[in-house]
Amino acid sequence: MTKLQLARLVWFTSIISITFVHGGRGETVKPIMTIEGGGPITFSPDGKRLAGAVPGKTWRPTDIKMWEVATGKEVLTMAGHTSNIWKMSFSPDGKRLVSNENYAVKFWDLEAAKEIRTFKMSAFTRSVVFTNEGKYIATGDDNGRLVLWDIEAARKVRAVAAHTDWIVDLAVSPDGQQLATASIDRTAKLWDLNTGKAISTLRGHDWYLSSLAMGPQGKRLVTGADDTTAKIWDLETGSELFTLRGHIDWVRRVAFSPDGKWIATSSNDKTVKLWDASTGKEVFTIAAHSDEVYGVKFSPDGRLLATASRDGVIKLWNVQSFVGAD
Repeated sequence: MTKLQLARLVWFTSIISITFVHGGRGETVKPIMTIEGGGPITFSPDGKRLAGAVPGKTWRPTDIKMWEVATGKEVLTMAGHTSNIWKMSFSPDGKRLVSNENYAVKFWDLEAAKEIRTFKMSAFTRSVVFTNEGKYIATGDDNGRLVLWDIEAARKVRAVAAHTDWIVDLAVSPDGQQLATASIDRTAKLWDLNTGKAISTLRGHDWYLSSLAMGPQGKRLVTGADDTTAKIWDLETGSELFTLRGHIDWVRRVAFSPDGKWIATSSNDKTVKLWDASTGKEVFTIAAHSDEVYGVKFSPDGRLLATASRDGVIKLWNVQSFVGAD
């Protein structure tokens, strides 16, 4: 069996049920939907669609697929990347998508389902995000540079030597005024998007950072790292509030729920954990996949949690089934 055949076989493999651990009790629960897909995942701003990366002509995740959240129906496929897709971000109006591979950022018109522009990168680029007004994107590269781009003018607005090593994730504050960066130099930083000036540096992880997410009011940040922990930070004071301990392998992705009550973390230990954001206490653990879980995302209305794994499966979970109606 070739690598491509093996990869596609895995992508069609789904897990029928999983174990949900809560307060020492084991209960059998099922995802409400299982989709062939993986890679980075993200919901459209209206929550009606979910985008993910899938294998293209090779086993690498180089194509983008989009599904209807309500039905799981595939609605479009877009090909054009030639290496792994690292991140994807919807424009605020949901009409465009930006994605990045090693040395390129691509823009997609979702109504036409086609690539409309490519920016070539001079350094390996692992992260990209739209700013809130949709006129700019920010990228982070392996030289530690944070770059702001004017999309229509196809030019750099600003480049900042933000970190001493790779930038691996970016997040924009809800008001669009600030941007957070995570790096393998073991720090996260908060930046003023208007001036490009650093506001604060967050130190505390013992190993490489892998991801971050901004709280819905822009006052808190959660970071995940290869030290197996996640941390919640107060952005107004720059202080660490809680360390989330429980995973036994690298924390790959982190997510804040839209109401700010919950934090989700995914890990190489094949689990997803949900935490109370106000106390830092673990609420539940799902043995969700058969391989590393490198994607986790709440839907914009907070009802659903999407997880993506190296096992080639995306799963949608009903958040209320774990946390109740609170």
